[in-house]
Amino acid sequence: MLNNSQESKIYLGRKLLYYSPASYGGIADYAHEQANALVESGVEVTFLCSAKYPSERGEKYRIVPTLSDIVPSKPIHNRLLKRAYFAYTILKNYFILADFIKKNNFQYVLSDYSEYLAPLWSWRLKRLAKKGVVFGAVVHDPVRDFVVGPIWWHRWSIACGYSFLREAFVHDRIELDTARTQLRTTIIPHGPYKFPSTKHTRESVRRELRLPQTAKVMLIFGGIRDGKNIDPIIRAMVALPDVYLVIAGKEQSAAQRPLTYYQALATELGVMERCRWECRFIPDDEVSQLFIASDIILLIYNKSFRSASGVLNTAVCHRLPCVASAGDGALRSVVQKYALGVWIESVDAIVEGVRKIFDTPPKHQWERYLKENSWDINAELVINRLTEH
Repeated sequence: MLNNSQESKIYLGRKLLYYSPASYGGIADYAHEQANALVESGVEVTFLCSAKYPSERGEKYRIVPTLSDIVPSKPIHNRLLKRAYFAYTILKNYFILADFIKKNNFQYVLSDYSEYLAPLWSWRLKRLAKKGVVFGAVVHDPVRDFVVGPIWWHRWSIACGYSFLREAFVHDRIELDTARTQLRTTIIPHGPYKFPSTKHTRESVRRELRLPQTAKVMLIFGGIRDGKNIDPIIRAMVALPDVYLVIAGKEQSAAQRPLTYYQALATELGVMERCRWECRFIPDDEVSQLFIASDIILLIYNKSFRSASGVLNTAVCHRLPCVASAGDGALRSVVQKYALGVWIESVDAIVEGVRKIFDTPPKHQWERYLKENSWDINAELVINRLTEH
């Protein structure tokens, strides 16, 4: 029997197709890092993505930008037309994927898991799986509780989304919502995100943001959406009179509370002067500036959030502790295991968590976390699983 090292060497002469329709955000960043790690492990990776996917950031894989972007080039205000575009793009991209696999004779395919409209496209990938193509997927959100359409359609879609997979990769121990016993689940680490270093200093960034040099600064980073509990965080600032807040990220969609809601709340509560709003897409070369200027990263998610956090993995690289809350899952596991910050059970404990970080911080195990949660380990586990028979 071959050991893991021997299996990896056998794989060196083979190629893998990475399907990544996301052009920005945490999933796109994850795909980039994982694909690079696979290449460094000796795998020839072809990366199927859209033309909007950000290149020239050190990718070692071959980019093939033939997919359509899920976000239209021009805003669509009609709800029905927007849904039609969304559905058309998903179906078109999966058909491109199936044709690309057949045309280029790929045996191994890796992607992130998705169930949207899966009954309409999964059959083509099931045919390929029966012919020997090995499909694996990273299940970033293992609890699929965002229901689109009738519940029967939602459940059928989830089943179809898993139907052609042989390997599922998750970031924490969990039983996936699928009846397929032949689907193998493997826990893999979420590696750290290393954004370009900055020439700016903590002092200069704080001057630009109009933050006092000695201020205690909290950071909310990433897309602005309801699930991040921004409103209770702003309310907590009333009891934290010496703390400032930086909110950095782009508004998600019209279905979420708008930026103006949070600004009005901050004004009403009298904390607006201690809030800084960088509400836009943050380019890679500006990310580090925000982290070095801050003292705490806030990861106050709803209980429905049970996945890993890309923001946490950025914070770790900057040795920035967190105050975090979510459902049971990867985020909770690593925060508590490596003392990456303070875990709170509900939004009612935000004030207590922030004070604890400043007054009696835990003994953070940054180096141990980075060693045990690397992209190299991630890639090795993926390769070994995909090549096992």
